[in-house]
Amino acid sequence: MLKLMKLEMRKLRIWSYMRAALIANVVILVLICSISLDAEMKQKMPFTGYDMAFTVIDTLVRGTYIVFASVLISRLVIDEFRKKSIMVLFMYPINRKKLIAAKLLVVVLFTLIADIASNLFVGVGFYIFNLFASVVPGTFTWSVAAKSLLTVVMSALATSFLSLIPLYFGMRKQSSAATIVSSLIVVGLVCQNVEGFTLYSLIAVPIGLALLGVAVAYLSIRNIEHVDVLK
Repeated sequence: MLKLMKLEMRKLRIWSYMRAALIANVVILVLICSISLDAEMKQKMPFTGYDMAFTVIDTLVRGTYIVFASVLISRLVIDEFRKKSIMVLFMYPINRKKLIAAKLLVVVLFTLIADIASNLFVGVGFYIFNLFASVVPGTFTWSVAAKSLLTVVMSALATSFLSLIPLYFGMRKQSSAATIVSSLIVVGLVCQNVEGFTLYSLIAVPIGLALLGVAVAYLSIRNIEHVDVLK
């Protein structure tokens, strides 16, 4: 399985996506700093503490990597079915289910690691920015850091699996556009933030969506033997 995943990452040129993720992190950091300085935004969504600031950062990061994951799914799975190039892979003496599972694991692991790394990057960057701008009241303590880190890890874990939900729509239509559009719908559902409150803060929502993503992946892998690639 590891060899298959390495081959998929090499074929995908994963380093180009890592560079794109780094650029996205810088954009998110600039955006969160701009929001914290904008007078109108401060009235609508004041950062009352580091907890709220990190919640907003996690929401922006989550939305970014759900879309990132849909792009990876499109490149690794949907495009190969759409272009029929998957037929070449199916000619090799490799189990179809194992092949698709390796592709989806690449998506899940990339999303998980990138989500956590991005939250750390943007969070540390915003903390340094706040030392000079003083836009967030209160002090940053180790208890806040530990709580925020645990929240980020749990959130990233759920995000990495729920990001597989667009796979269902992409496979159904064998369409990259359907995959990405459905990811935007998922983002709209889980990234609504009203005065620091999000649906994602209700523990049942991320768990339920993560389980739905796992179910979509499982059904896609299980039914791969019956998928008509020549359709």
